Amino acid sequence: MHRFVRRFRYLLKMALTVSLRKFLFLLLSITAFIVFVFYWSQTTLKPPSIITTFENSLKTRVNQDHFSIPTEKTWTYKCESDKCVRYHYLTETNGEKRVPFMTCSMTCGDVNVWPHPTRRVGVLSSSLKFSVESLQLKMSTSFHEVDRLYRKSFHVFLRELKQIQKIEFFDHAKVAENERQSFNPEDKVKPSKCVKSHCDIINFIVEVHVLKSGNVHIDLETDESYNLTSTLDNNNMVAKITANTFFGARHGLSTLQQLIWYDEEDDLLRILSRFVINDAPKFKYRGLMLDTSRNYFSVDSIKRTLAGMSYAKLNRFHWHLTDSQSFPFVSKYYPELAAYGAYSDRETYTHEDVQEVVEYAKIRGIQVIPEIDAPAHAGNGWEWGPKKGLGDLSLCINQQPWKFYCGEPPCGQLNPKNNNTYLILQKLYEELLNLTGPTDYFHLGGDEVNLECWGQYFNETDLRGLWCDFMLQVMNRLKIANKNVMPKFVGVWSSGLTSTRCLPKSQVAVQVWGGSTWTENYDLIENGFNVIISHVDAWYLDCGFGSWRQTGDAACSPYRTWQNVYKHKPWEKMRLDGMRKKQVLGGEVCLWTEQVDENGLDNRLWPRTAALGERLWTDPDDDNSLDPIPREVFIRMSVFRNRLVELGLKAEPMFPKYCQQNPGECE
Repeated sequence: MHRFVRRFRYLLKMALTVSLRKFLFLLLSITAFIVFVFYWSQTTLKPPSIITTFENSLKTRVNQDHFSIPTEKTWTYKCESDKCVRYHYLTETNGEKRVPFMTCSMTCGDVNVWPHPTRRVGVLSSSLKFSVESLQLKMSTSFHEVDRLYRKSFHVFLRELKQIQKIEFFDHAKVAENERQSFNPEDKVKPSKCVKSHCDIINFIVEVHVLKSGNVHIDLETDESYNLTSTLDNNNMVAKITANTFFGARHGLSTLQQLIWYDEEDDLLRILSRFVINDAPKFKYRGLMLDTSRNYFSVDSIKRTLAGMSYAKLNRFHWHLTDSQSFPFVSKYYPELAAYGAYSDRETYTHEDVQEVVEYAKIRGIQVIPEIDAPAHAGNGWEWGPKKGLGDLSLCINQQPWKFYCGEPPCGQLNPKNNNTYLILQKLYEELLNLTGPTDYFHLGGDEVNLECWGQYFNETDLRGLWCDFMLQVMNRLKIANKNVMPKFVGVWSSGLTSTRCLPKSQVAVQVWGGSTWTENYDLIENGFNVIISHVDAWYLDCGFGSWRQTGDAACSPYRTWQNVYKHKPWEKMRLDGMRKKQVLGGEVCLWTEQVDENGLDNRLWPRTAALGERLWTDPDDDNSLDPIPREVFIRMSVFRNRLVELGLKAEPMFPKYCQQNPGECE
């Protein structure tokens, strides 16, 4: 018995000894690990503020994946001599609250709105915090259609602010169906999450008054002016927009949106605390032309383009639907045109597609102007006439050597002596007018007619007269298609034939695409024509990307920078007096698409197209076209470009980001 007890005690002692050794070894290991980590942290860990920044960025990474402009917690900004100066937040401040770049930019110097307002501008540099949930619309108008359309515009406004505040991702491709829906008359979002301790504004009311017109189809007589003011009572802000038309009120909403920005330090929106803006455009026609026939562009990509136009206050989308390369429009009367002319059955535009684009544009204050180019630039899609017993609808289709019969391959030019050609055009015009709605301006094409093509078929001594007959007949067919009402203006491209004295000057507006120093600019105005300017040496955005043919031809150079677009003031160079300047209806940037499809669309257009927006809306004074663009213009353009990116457009950069973060350092 005693032996057993001694044996048990011996074993217990041994077990305890082993356990103690294991425990001591484990304790020593843990201690060594802690010492190692402590030593490593003293030498290699980033400062706590950067760790916090990194951790916070991880929390919002899902949202950040949708935004190309990251938060910049490393830097803070101070307004010094009307420009924002960058400081390293971790080492150059004394515990002051960090000021993000956008908050500094919006409260330092001139009002940061693009295009710059033209009349009265008064703002305070202080700002107020709020959340998008605080916003609601208070609409006041006696015009039902204006009320309906503006509520849809306000709905877009709210969605875009949610994207700016990083609450949701705005997808231009998915909004058309929602925009067809009706909305609750109150147009309120969810109850505000703001509390007084976090937000300066608890209730934010956008009060809109449309006073004089119920027309929701823009024309050259439309009053696009607006007045935008703010009042603040305790934590309640009212932004009041007063205009005579829907379009003026829509521009006021666009300006209000640009007075709002996201402050990532507070994770809230901010707005200037006080503003008074009275604004109106200098030119009535402010356009963008997109060619969707040389390469196909999806409806989604067209919507993105329209969204960008609305931010820059452009109002006419010139849709170059067809050309000799393809005919993507699916006509209900003549489906053969697309069946023979489209690149594929998926690269087409149906009536529903056009309606979707038109509605999307209208909500943003933009008119869609479709163009079926004629009589030249009409090849593929027109070759089926003989099979249907309609004769040759177009001539010279795909003829070689092409350079003798057209401006670029493939060739094709409508048959001016086939009445069926005119009937088809009439029905196409009827379809498009029904889809786009009433208009005071319709584009007939008319450019680059090749008389050598027609000369092979007709023994006419006066081929210019044959062109005149064609254009006059087409104008008559347009009138029939438009319920026997001729649009106030019929657009045609400038060419060597537009100088022919057969076109009615009071009805024809010539889109002048040649060089700004060409004599046609003076001749057309002297001959009494109204003009829309699209000079190739300033406002052709497809130039500067090299040749697309083996011959080395078909490329215009150099690249037109946004500065080129901005500085172009042909009405000044031409020294037009007041009466002749009125013949300049406005201008249009053009993007021909031999070398671009929707994958590169955004960066070809933006921000260069926005430069045209300010030139035609504000037309700022430039004493000398060779003078550098003022610093404040660079700053405003840079901020506007970032807004485009924030809202889903892949606008090309203007300069290295260092120059954006350090205004004035790269001059």
